Amino acid sequence: MNQLTVALLQLTSQGNDQDANQAKGERFCRRAQLMGADIALFPELWNVGYTPANSWQGTDELWRAPELWPPEEANANEVQPQPEDLWADQAIGRDDPFILHFRDLARELGMAIGLTYLEKWNRTPRDTLSLLDRHGELVLTYAKVHLCEWSPVEATLTPGDDFSVCTLDTAQGPLKVGAMICYDRGFPESARILMLKGAELILVPNASDLDPLHLAQLRVRAYENLVAVAMANYAGAGAGHSVAYDPIGFPVHGGKASWRDTLVVEAGECEG
Repeated sequence: MNQLTVALLQLTSQGNDQDANQAKGERFCRRAQLMGADIALFPELWNVGYTPANSWQGTDELWRAPELWPPEEANANEVQPQPEDLWADQAIGRDDPFILHFRDLARELGMAIGLTYLEKWNRTPRDTLSLLDRHGELVLTYAKVHLCEWSPVEATLTPGDDFSVCTLDTAQGPLKVGAMICYDRGFPESARILMLKGAELILVPNASDLDPLHLAQLRVRAYENLVAVAMANYAGAGAGHSVAYDPIGFPVHGGKASWRDTLVVEAGECEG
């Protein structure tokens, strides 16, 4: 196939304002399409900006027993939120207007979109990516398997139970695509399962600080499985560093092609 272009949408969210995140996401998808992107990839949990709708903002304090809260932190007579309620009112289904909006946008732009969101699921939601093809069809839905269970933000979510691959129709030809989300990168089995199922490209939405070790994990997942890996992270201090690696795992800076003629990029921490 010809060279495929993936736009890594390294953005700052508007907190958990889903309408604002939808509008901002649309603007950057349109910008990506004008730049020639075949696929636009959002960072993890874009619809809520990885931000719980709770005054505690998902901090560890929520997990202390009420009797341990000092008076200046909590009113003993006030009913405090339960951890499982952190996300209760923010989860959306696959038929939600937020999803339908981006399906229409993908169809209009003729560009695939890797859309991330908090998905309604049984008792507690899932951390999900849906891949929308350039015709606006939902061709792959993946829920994060390896949750960051030490984090109040994720500890009450429902984990996914499988890694799936789809055939994505692009203007450059058909492509086998799979997905991991953030912490999945730390487990070699994640990418190996996708490779064994035929993946040529692994999309990785992310929401975390990225140090050299984390980036090395992505690079090794590409190298050991001979697959391309593309990761989009939120912008900001300590975050950013969205990156793509070719199947040999060698990043090429400055927009130059590698000896395999595959475009590989790495970003700083700013938005864009």
